Amino acid sequence: MTEVSSMTQTQVMHVEFTEPPLQLPDAVSMAEATLAKALEFCAQKMGFDSYQAVIDRLRQGDNTACGYCHYSLAKQMAESLGTLDENVKAVYICDYDATPEDLCFSEATQAPLVHLVVWARRKTSALNSLVTALDRALVQSYADLIGMRQLTHLLDVQVIDDADVENRVGYGAMLSSIHHRPIQVWER
Repeated sequence: MTEVSSMTQTQVMHVEFTEPPLQLPDAVSMAEATLAKALEFCAQKMGFDSYQAVIDRLRQGDNTACGYCHYSLAKQMAESLGTLDENVKAVYICDYDATPEDLCFSEATQAPLVHLVVWARRKTSALNSLVTALDRALVQSYADLIGMRQLTHLLDVQVIDDADVENRVGYGAMLSSIHHRPIQVWER
């Protein structure tokens, strides 16, 4: 008896799996998501069932709605800046548009600017470019939503570094102020 062996040859393929390249969100999508979250936060705080009620209040210049919206925008922009630039140590929001007398008599109308102080290890042009791109995108989204076509800026960002804080120079002095200390909204 003869034994027949049969051998089948199979082709072995080596497949390498590569991760897709990391894609950072663009400024426009970040601004739209930030604005949607701010409207949601504002609606929740004011007890509204819809974003439209918040939008109507923002169009009317309602100080409470603007305050909640600005605070949420500040927190989210701070988080975005900290995530996208590892140089950022902390971000603060400042409220220095209204005088105490205006606030006392409810005569102040909320200015559309969100004032931020960004504390970075060092000041860089990359961080300045990032701030500019986020501001432009946020202005476009906010202006489309609220109908403020004349709006040119929504973010007023002052970048300070370790030397400014240590020497209490410019906006760096505000962090140790006993009279008008900004509120920290993000920290690494």
